[in-house]
Amino acid sequence: MPQLKLSGIFPPIPTPFNHSGDIYTAKIRSNIEKWNLTTLSGYVVCGSTGESVYLTEPEKLYLWEEVAKFTPSTKLLIAGTGVESVRETIHLTNSAADLGYKCAMVRTPHYYKNLLNNLEAQALYFRSVADKSKIPLMIYNWPQSTGLDISVETVALLSEHPNIIAIKESSGNMDKLQALLKAVKPGFQVLNGSAPNLAASLRAGATGAILAYASAAPFSCLTIAEAVLKREYDAAEDWQRRITEAATLVTVKYGIPGLKYAMDFNGYYGGPPRLPLIPIARPAQLEIETAFHNLRG
Repeated sequence: MPQLKLSGIFPPIPTPFNHSGDIYTAKIRSNIEKWNLTTLSGYVVCGSTGESVYLTEPEKLYLWEEVAKFTPSTKLLIAGTGVESVRETIHLTNSAADLGYKCAMVRTPHYYKNLLNNLEAQALYFRSVADKSKIPLMIYNWPQSTGLDISVETVALLSEHPNIIAIKESSGNMDKLQALLKAVKPGFQVLNGSAPNLAASLRAGATGAILAYASAAPFSCLTIAEAVLKREYDAAEDWQRRITEAATLVTVKYGIPGLKYAMDFNGYYGGPPRLPLIPIARPAQLEIETAFHNLRG
C-alpha cells in the first residue's frame, strides 16, 4: 500500500463552543464549508488548538463525525488522538479510523516526565500505539506545552516503524527541524507546526505544515507554500514577514483565545474558549485587529 502523503497546509481547527460552553454544531459546518473553498489540504480535528484536553471522549467522537460530514474526499482528515496511556490512545485512534480519518496525530506523553523523558519510554509508547492502530501515526512534538522535547535520535528510531510516517515539529526550532530531516529514514515526513517559520521550514524540506494561524488566515499560508513550491523565494519571504506578527499574537502571546478572536474578526466563527481559558480583553483584541488588518480570510 502506498504511503499516505501529508503535504500542504492543514489547520488544527478550533472547537466552536457557544456561550454556555457546549459544542456549537452549526458553526462546525459553517467553518468547514468556508475552509473547503480554499486549497487547504485537510483538517486536524481535536488537536491542541481544538482544546482537546478539555473534551470528553463522546465530544471527540462527535466532532470527528461532524467534521467528516462536511469535508470532501479531496481533503485529508487527521485526528488528534494522543492521550497519556497507550490503551486509551489506541482506542481513540481506532475510533477515529472507523469514522474515516486517515492519520492520527499523537502527542508525546508527558505527565510523568521523570519516567518518560527518555528514548526507551517514548519509543515504547509510540510503537505500542502504532502496532495496534488501524491508521498511520504522526508524532506530535510541542515541548512548550508538554515540557518534554522528543529527541532527534528517538524520532529517527521511530521512523523505521512502518506505521509511524511523520512528525509535527512545533518547537519552532529550525535547527531541530533540519536535524530531523537529516536523521529520519527516507520517506518519513517532517511537518512544521510553527507559522513564523513556515517559509524557512518548507525551503528546508518539510513536506507541509499544521498551523493554528491558518484557521484564521489560510490564504496567506497557502500563498507562502505556493511561492516556495514555485521557488519564488523572495515572494515567500515577503509574505512570511507580513504574517509573523499576527501568527505570534495568536499562538505564543494570546494562544487559543486570541486565535478564536482572530477567526471572528476574519469572518469565521471562533467564539469563546472553554473554561478555564477566558476570552481576551479589548486591548488584546485591538492588537489582533491591527495585525490582521491586511490578512483577511
